[in-house]
Amino acid sequence: MQMTKLMSATALALGVLAVPLAAQEKTEFKLAWSIYVGWMPWGYLEDSGIMDKWADKYGIDVEIVQFNDYVESINQYTAGAFDGVSATNMDTLSIPSGGGVDTTALIVGDYSNGNDAVIMKGAGSLEDLKGKPVNLVELSVSHYLLARGLDSVGLEESDLASVINTSDADMIAAFATPDVEAVVTWNPLVSEIMGSNPDAVNLFDSSKIPGEILDLMVVNTETLEANPSFGKAVAGAWYEVMALMAAGDEEVLTAMAEASGTDLVGYKAQLAATEMFFDPAAAVAQASAGDLPETMTNVAEFLFDKGILGEGAPSADFVGIAYPDGTTTGDAGNVKFRFDTTYMQMAADGDL
Repeated sequence: MQMTKLMSATALALGVLAVPLAAQEKTEFKLAWSIYVGWMPWGYLEDSGIMDKWADKYGIDVEIVQFNDYVESINQYTAGAFDGVSATNMDTLSIPSGGGVDTTALIVGDYSNGNDAVIMKGAGSLEDLKGKPVNLVELSVSHYLLARGLDSVGLEESDLASVINTSDADMIAAFATPDVEAVVTWNPLVSEIMGSNPDAVNLFDSSKIPGEILDLMVVNTETLEANPSFGKAVAGAWYEVMALMAAGDEEVLTAMAEASGTDLVGYKAQLAATEMFFDPAAAVAQASAGDLPETMTNVAEFLFDKGILGEGAPSADFVGIAYPDGTTTGDAGNVKFRFDTTYMQMAADGDL
């Protein structure tokens, strides 16, 4: 199994109708997550009891629920059924934040550093895509990666013959057919396609745009502000597991590998194409990076261009995004997405 990084009209509709969770103190919280290399620790936190340990420390209860459908997990968070969800920066901006749910990136977990790739048969450069059809999951991170790749060589999507919406479940079989010349997809599909097709060429991958495809745990801002113990418990539990992974604990890594449908070797291969922020100080640095506002502006422009930056968004500046230094991009009067280093910094300082 792997994560389908996809937006949908249903998700957007839910976002528009969403009612944010009431800002009140409470003791029970729910997080949603889905299968992806950088998010497997969430399942391990639940199964190992580490989350329970940290929740007990702060006198609360945190339930972590796995979804097989990534989009549905974000829909449920957006509708108020969960206090947080694992999501990319792009999908957070388009679905909950674009739908009016004030959302905070509590944990910046990793960025794709080669997990996502543009692959073509027998070609040598991105320029060779001109006039060719490209298969991908439309309106996904794959679509964004293609746009960034084309832009890097002065091309646009209109220079392609077409973009063909293709399910991730069908991608490997599609690439094996004569009619399909190029695909954009993510691991483990990238590894399988590259390994089984001698003429497959990786034209462009996410390592060329480091820090742009961020994998996060985002939470409802009002809930977090009313319940700092929630943020402390989640951050404390997360970084305990990050320390185990950084130390190469094979029991922990094997559990995550098996839960994701692969083995230890396969999981380590996916981790190699993922820039995991095992050290909370590294996560703080990423959230505070000087180029993050530019990245989020690029993401907002892509989403607006595709008509998925919130229902009826008048411009790419529709949603305000706040950064740790107090600056914003987009509409400062409509801030609905926040990068907050408070709890990651507490972990870095040993204050949890």
